[in-house]
Amino acid sequence: MNDLLNGLKITRTLNPKAKPDPAELGFGKYFTDHMFIMDYDEGQGWHDPRIVPYGPLLIDPAAAVLHYAQEMFEGLKTYKGEDGGLRLFRPDMNAKRTNVTNERICLPPIDEGAYVDAIKALVEVDSDWAPDYPGTSLYIRPYIFATEPFLGVRPAKSYYFIIILSPVGSYYKGGLEPTKIYVEDKYARSAEGLTGFAKIGGNYAISLKAQVLAEEMGYTQVLWLDGRERRYVEEIGTSNAFFVMNGEVWTAPLAGTILPGITRDSVIRILRDRGVTVREERFTIEEVFAAADSGELEEAFASGTAAVISPVGEMKWMDKHIIINNGEIGPVSHSLYDTITGIQSGHLPDPYGWTVKL
Repeated sequence: MNDLLNGLKITRTLNPKAKPDPAELGFGKYFTDHMFIMDYDEGQGWHDPRIVPYGPLLIDPAAAVLHYAQEMFEGLKTYKGEDGGLRLFRPDMNAKRTNVTNERICLPPIDEGAYVDAIKALVEVDSDWAPDYPGTSLYIRPYIFATEPFLGVRPAKSYYFIIILSPVGSYYKGGLEPTKIYVEDKYARSAEGLTGFAKIGGNYAISLKAQVLAEEMGYTQVLWLDGRERRYVEEIGTSNAFFVMNGEVWTAPLAGTILPGITRDSVIRILRDRGVTVREERFTIEEVFAAADSGELEEAFASGTAAVISPVGEMKWMDKHIIINNGEIGPVSHSLYDTITGIQSGHLPDPYGWTVKL
């Protein structure tokens, strides 16, 4: 175990919770018996790692996070295989992305080895919460936030690093059923120089208005366009967006305005290893709808930790509306979902060394 976690204290609950029906989990509704906590204080660094019973946090009403939103979070999963073993999927990437976010919003960096070891330690304590029902997993939520009590705009001097766990099913109620996407042309999620690439709550808070409006019109998610011209395709909700056009796969480039998704990286690697051309280039929503009119738009899908792969069946942009692949999941989306979830669960070989067995 990493040196930072030497002396890790584990206090087990005396009142374990009843576990939910694995067939009725939904997403993010249930939480396990324990959580990991570690403190940071200026001049001392990260210290006092511990695993304690899951429960409410006591923070000061003037804690900086409540007033200036200095916080970040990550998301990853552990999967139970047919052999009963648990596997993490690319946790080193989450650790690296955490420090990228930390640097952007002036949070203290955290040792990436300690970060992964803390996840392993907590998952091992609550391993009996990992569901083995088809399509389920144990979701892992690490997060960091400012705890120093003060009113003033500056980086805080004290923080919590916390990890909680949640047994989950499909992110969308329909599972792999294609989603309906509304293209947002008024509100913006990010722009150059802002925090689109960082994993912070503020990015999601500013997306809620458009999401609510989309849902009122009967759409599942929002496709965000660039913040300057409202023309260039960026992300779908909390996921990276992909479009299969004329045999090639298009996705927005990592230019600081979209999240560098770990599933996105996995999708691109798998596709390129299969000989598929993947274009990480700027492209417009006009090009997507023109491709639909000409018959060259074959599929669209989103990728992310929560849903893995989420096919898109229809899209609305201004007064235009298109149905994609007859509203059905396409072969590229389906194959990617089967491949990635197969690697994650251990049902398929892992040629990339992405999984970490516990």
